Amino acid sequence: MGSRVTLRTKGKGVKGAKASEEKSMVDSFKEWSTWTMKKAKVVTHYGFIPLIIIIGMNSDPKPQVYQLLSPV
Repeated sequence: MGSRVTLRTKGKGVKGAKASEEKSMVDSFKEWSTWTMKKAKVVTHYGFIPLIIIIGMNSDPKPQVYQLLSPV
């Protein structure tokens, strides 16, 4: 009374394997690029202002920190 379920693939196995491999490479590239962009966004978000302060501190007239941070 038990029923048996079988999965059948259509077409040749070689084409399907290559197509899934290409799809997998595309998906992994998309995941990698998304991960990279998220990390770059965080680095830019938290690193931009300190970078500007460091560049300002290394400029020729050597300003004080409060002179860099004040709006005047």
